Amino acid sequence: MIYELRIYHAMPGKLPALVDRFDKHTLALWKKHDIRPVGFWTVDIGENTNDLYYMLQWDDMSHRDSASAAFTADKKWIAVRAQTEKDGAIVSGVSRTILKPTAYSALK
Repeated sequence: MIYELRIYHAMPGKLPALVDRFDKHTLALWKKHDIRPVGFWTVDIGENTNDLYYMLQWDDMSHRDSASAAFTADKKWIAVRAQTEKDGAIVSGVSRTILKPTAYSALK
């Protein structure tokens, strides 16, 4: 098992729209494509209060690559993204880190 930590840097004032898109659209599409979220977080106290942090669980890199490609090509996702960004981008950038659990990690 591997984990991917992603940080979405929302455009100024667009974090609520990004959170709403995940809640109302993205999660259902991820389920269809076997993309497994572990958790989502926003920053309550800290420097980056316009960021959305989340972690995904993958069987391996092959699972990540195939599921991500299928999601990205999904016509419903393409339409949702276009609709939610009709007034401009809601994400300014994304940071991705692939994590491998240690032997003593609660998540394996």
